[in-house]
Amino acid sequence: MTVATHGPRPVGDSLTMLRRRLLHMRRYPSLTLMLIGQPIVLLVLFVNVFGATLGAGLAGPGAGRGEYLTYITPAILLMTISSVALATALGVATDMTEAIVTRFRTMAIARTSVLTGHVVAAFVQTAVALAVVVLVAVAMGFRTAAGPLGWLGAVGLLALVTVALTWFTVALGLAADTVESASNTPLFLVLLPFLGSGFVPTESMPVWLRWFAEYQPFTPMIDALRGLLGVAPSDGLATSSALAAGWCVVITVASYLWARRLYRTRAAR
Repeated sequence: MTVATHGPRPVGDSLTMLRRRLLHMRRYPSLTLMLIGQPIVLLVLFVNVFGATLGAGLAGPGAGRGEYLTYITPAILLMTISSVALATALGVATDMTEAIVTRFRTMAIARTSVLTGHVVAAFVQTAVALAVVVLVAVAMGFRTAAGPLGWLGAVGLLALVTVALTWFTVALGLAADTVESASNTPLFLVLLPFLGSGFVPTESMPVWLRWFAEYQPFTPMIDALRGLLGVAPSDGLATSSALAAGWCVVITVASYLWARRLYRTRAAR
């Protein structure tokens, strides 16, 4: 009597790994709450502490917290994506250092399914986090003149950024030798919006910092999101959108190739 065996099934195996990651999220809800809470705390802090002064500086006399809330919400949304991406690096590094991948190698599963499960789970977690942050911003008074097409474009851009940063942090998690280093290496992703157009216009920065702020990837992403949401003039929307999409494609492709090579190397040890 022979027992039928089944080879790797990429789609089915990826769904299995996705369920595994979702179960981890359900078992440890405090991590998800922390990932969502961090950008919300920053939003509340900046609007209520600095909003009156910075809002008047941005929009002129008579402006205040409402105008500043509108200005920084796109940056907070990108920081939300970065926050979840950090947890992705941590999860990948944990799998690699705890030798769970070695066990998976003894099973008839598709090799790519482990990373795919991490990426799709991070996408789901990011979508939930973004929805909560948007609801909090609306409750605080965030309003937009964007129509259906503008919102569709904004959602599409956020999806592109999520995929790009998730694959990037997957690669960073694979490159890390320890879980501790994996939790620290991607921290600069949370800082980049501060060193761009996220919280103040780049024109207000010193020349040396302004050059960096204008040419780093988060600035066109934030500017494009503002234009799509109708909270900034649409004059440069085409340019910023093209730059943002271009950065997302480059980061995604480079990170995917890097992650695939690292995974093959480390899984073969």
